[in-house]
Amino acid sequence: MKTSIAFIATLVSRSSAFAPAAPKIFTRNMSSNAVPLANGAMSFDRVCREWRCKYTGDKATSESLEKIAALVEEYLPQIKAVSSDAKVNRLVCGACLDFKLMTTVPLDDFGPWEAKGYAPEAEFLEKLKAIDGVSQVETQTITNMEI
Repeated sequence: MKTSIAFIATLVSRSSAFAPAAPKIFTRNMSSNAVPLANGAMSFDRVCREWRCKYTGDKATSESLEKIAALVEEYLPQIKAVSSDAKVNRLVCGACLDFKLMTTVPLDDFGPWEAKGYAPEAEFLEKLKAIDGVSQVETQTITNMEI
């Protein structure tokens, strides 16, 4: 019996199925300036600036959301001009009344945009805050990678 247990223990300890897995290395094609995260398990080469707020009313009939949409249309050409590879996403949650505008740019373009104060951010946010029914206007810088 002791021999059988010892034999099974030896097989289990040598089996690769039971050995600790090597850490997965993120292998997506990245630019040469990609920044590693999580011990190399992921990295990023795109950065996002998010502008967000709360609006009032039902998403289908909200006057504040309608005015936000008009503001986005007004500034969209300037926002897209911050980088030739800018991606702009609009997110609206009807349940929690969140509005978010996310502008993602390559890492190489982020520094110059940041140095300019994320233009036209200040002007856009000033007008956003002036819309009746808009509250909790905030910004955040985050990585945003399509995987």
